[in-house]
Amino acid sequence: MSEVFTGIVRELGSVVSVDGGSSGVRLRVRAPATAAAAALGDSVATDGVCLTVTALEGEVIAFDAVPETLARTTLGRLRTGDGVNVEPALRAGEPLGGHIVQGHVDGVGRVRAIVPEGEGARVEIETPPELLRYCVEKGSIAVQGVSLTVAALGADAFAVSLVPHTLSATTLGDLVPGDEVNLEVDVLGKYVERLLAARAESAA
Repeated sequence: MSEVFTGIVRELGSVVSVDGGSSGVRLRVRAPATAAAAALGDSVATDGVCLTVTALEGEVIAFDAVPETLARTTLGRLRTGDGVNVEPALRAGEPLGGHIVQGHVDGVGRVRAIVPEGEGARVEIETPPELLRYCVEKGSIAVQGVSLTVAALGADAFAVSLVPHTLSATTLGDLVPGDEVNLEVDVLGKYVERLLAARAESAA
């Protein structure tokens, strides 16, 4: 069974090291609370990417990222000292606080603009058309593993509003225009599209 996340970041981790290259990397992240409850083989979302725990070294968790993951996400651009959003997989009986997130990043967007909104901020993110088609106003999307609501849609971008807690408890508070971010669209939209396509084919 695939692991499920909620998009509610549990800990702000720090990259200890990134070793390797285009053929794969070993990523080591300091995340004390997550490490204390983790076991080898557990799934942990790191900046929205579902990774498997391959080693535990005290407060540090190690993951191996394969070329496919590096090609589809921002993980290959991480450097020592970078902050990362960390969320362990949802366990049976735990509440679903955000929305259903698989940790399967669909693609990468780019921050176009950040505009202050009171004590929060509105962030506009340029998005590939093959992903933007799944975005709907007031719908859900995961940005760097954070469950957010689409506040507005444009021809080639969407906007999200970030409250002060999100800015302080995740890496989204450090974003600047030009930064790339991992995006995972709402899986429910994909299922609806698939079902409607199958119905149209059967009716043809």
